[in-house]
Amino acid sequence: MKVSAIRALPIAAAVLACYGAPAVAADAYPTKPVRMIVGFAPGGGTDTTARALTPKLSERLGQQVIVDNRPGAAGNIATEIITKSPADGYTILMGTIAALAINPTLYGNLPFNPLRDLIPVTQAVDSTNILVVHPTVQAKNVKELIALAKSKSLNGGSSGIGGAGHLALELFNVSAGTKITHVPYKGGAPAITDLLGGQINLIFATAASAIPHMNSGKIRGLAVTTLTRSKLVPDLPTVAESGLPGFEANNWYGLVVPARTPKPVVDRLNREMVAVLNLPEIREILFRQGLDAHPSTPEAFGAYIKAETTKWAKVIKASGAKPE
Repeated sequence: MKVSAIRALPIAAAVLACYGAPAVAADAYPTKPVRMIVGFAPGGGTDTTARALTPKLSERLGQQVIVDNRPGAAGNIATEIITKSPADGYTILMGTIAALAINPTLYGNLPFNPLRDLIPVTQAVDSTNILVVHPTVQAKNVKELIALAKSKSLNGGSSGIGGAGHLALELFNVSAGTKITHVPYKGGAPAITDLLGGQINLIFATAASAIPHMNSGKIRGLAVTTLTRSKLVPDLPTVAESGLPGFEANNWYGLVVPARTPKPVVDRLNREMVAVLNLPEIREILFRQGLDAHPSTPEAFGAYIKAETTKWAKVIKASGAKPE
């Protein structure tokens, strides 16, 4: 063997070691508990979704998946934590539409960029929102509501500035050419309370919060905000089919990991989470919470995040929405 070849052997070995280490780690993954960060307090939709999924995910991974609540700043605190975590699959985030697609434009000066600093694993769920009005509002459908809003002043509540309900209202205004006044609350519960009391005219509410009051006749549902009708309220049309083609303002959650996480680890997480989301008992649990399981490939989820980021950026700029 030539001397030059002999000298090259240690270098080649070092290179192989560098590239081989992640593969070995990925093959063994996971060898310890996994932390799933949730950017909201216990009891909220993101938290209850995570806690519905983690027991079965723990079984499939062979390691415990622990929910770690890090609430604050509309999910920004949790998202920053995940972007600064080791890219090894042991810290994952149950991200939301706000954290992954809305906040980058709404806040403007965040220390992270979800499209750059995170890798999508899979979408987890879609949450149907319902356009509901107080019974005194003289509109039985979306077209009548648009006409009414153009003839008199109406207001609409939400769980807060930048939330899915707020931006659904702003998208409605932009799409319909209306000027319904936004009234922000510190959560969905007080907004629903004021709608029931007639202090506000309408809300784009979560299905879980709206359906009980619709069933009692205290509020009236006009349409759902998803592109297709919801199994939760199959008799309600979509906003899109009711006069605003293409309208979609659903809430969603999905799993993401830090950038540079090895692909085999991402693939393993995707495979196991998709399997969990396809379990009939999990789908039933989510359905009772007003959620539809929506597993996807990493590529499809990534494309969806990009599309949602672009869409909501236009709505935020057109409406002039600012963070609280």
